[in-house]
Amino acid sequence: MARSTLIASLALGAAIPASLIAGAVWAQGTGEQLIPLRELKARQAERAQQAPRGTIRSGTNSQFPVISDPAAGEGPVIIEAPLPEGGYGAESGTTITTTTPAPEPTITQEPVTEQPVIEQPEPAQPVTEAPAASANTNANANANATVDSRPKARASGGKITPAAIEAAGYEGGPLPDGASPLGVKVQVLLDRAGISPGVVDGVKGGMTESALMAFEEQQGLPVDGRMDPEVWRALGGDVAGSITSTYTITQADTEGLSAPLPTDYAELAKLDQIGFTSVSERLAERFHMDEGFLKRFNPGARFVAGETLNIVEPGQNQKSTVARIELDKKTRRLRAFDEAGRMITNYPVTIGSASTPSPSGTHTVTAVAPEPTYTYNPKINFTQGDNKEVLILPPGPNGPVGSTWIDLSKPTYGIHGTSTPSRLFANASNGCVRLTNWDAEELSKMVREGTTVTFLD
Repeated sequence: MARSTLIASLALGAAIPASLIAGAVWAQGTGEQLIPLRELKARQAERAQQAPRGTIRSGTNSQFPVISDPAAGEGPVIIEAPLPEGGYGAESGTTITTTTPAPEPTITQEPVTEQPVIEQPEPAQPVTEAPAASANTNANANANATVDSRPKARASGGKITPAAIEAAGYEGGPLPDGASPLGVKVQVLLDRAGISPGVVDGVKGGMTESALMAFEEQQGLPVDGRMDPEVWRALGGDVAGSITSTYTITQADTEGLSAPLPTDYAELAKLDQIGFTSVSERLAERFHMDEGFLKRFNPGARFVAGETLNIVEPGQNQKSTVARIELDKKTRRLRAFDEAGRMITNYPVTIGSASTPSPSGTHTVTAVAPEPTYTYNPKINFTQGDNKEVLILPPGPNGPVGSTWIDLSKPTYGIHGTSTPSRLFANASNGCVRLTNWDAEELSKMVREGTTVTFLD
């Protein structure tokens, strides 16, 4: 999974030659501090299923990494850096610990037995226009309340089927209101261009309009967030390949699911993971789709092994190196640039709130933790329910910080995933920056230690 360029020797005050830093990366979970890049690449495939986990601890305020040396008999390598306050609540003053493989925290009670969740068939009818409260509903709809007299785009509204999406074309005007086959096609093409629309649901809403603005900025076009012939041509709309495909559910897709998740921290701490609770949720994230849209796109589907589903084909993960990140509080977008200043990718985000604002100024990336666990400490932070004791919440995509944590030099702040990707523009965070899990994972593989992160007011 994600890797970090966290240089452990800095914690010991040791000088590291620049050539060594440039030619090696931190390999989490290997027991080695520095590994040449060529060796790391050879090991990645066999370790794909053995990714290490980061541990988030509440209440530690140290701003610098701390390391113990296994060669000196001090146990596994431990690197601590201040971490998040996003996720399930105001988690200020937390830290993250990345370790080599070590025993999992002792669980005093038996973990909940988990069974695959079988989705019940839905009414056998094609997808229709989504309701106003859909995932991409524009939270700032009043700002776009002016009447547009231009002709509507072809394929406005109507049933959303694979054939309708493939046939959808553009003849001018804004995107159709609500959900439409053309809306699905545009969202997928944006995703393939490295401009995340958030979840694919076919709805013209806040995240889609902000993605169009980001794409226009990337392409040097006038920025207004509206579909027009120039944007359509730049997206390659008339020459795009297939937008949809089919996927056959495997047995593995139905395994390792969590039972319905409680909200109480004490109950969550008894589990061995805070994972996906259904096959539909797991596959929706894999294909960047809204879960409700995936179900409506497959009327009557039971989401069981051997069943073939209609899905969309999102873009491949970007693989460039990010040198600079901008977090725009007004547009609620994250821009990532390479050394040459080219915008590599752009994501919708949740950034703070009036009561718990995100930081200002420029900071840097200090570490990356895949699958972080979370340690709840009510004596340091907030009190959740009647819980008065320290609790360790297990990792998982539905955990407090999703599937990935990117640590920032600003103590207690970071960039992380979320369990509610469709609500990025509806929810408010506690100061940290939330992305969809898939966007956070993609970004985590492109950042490095020292990548600058600037918050724009």
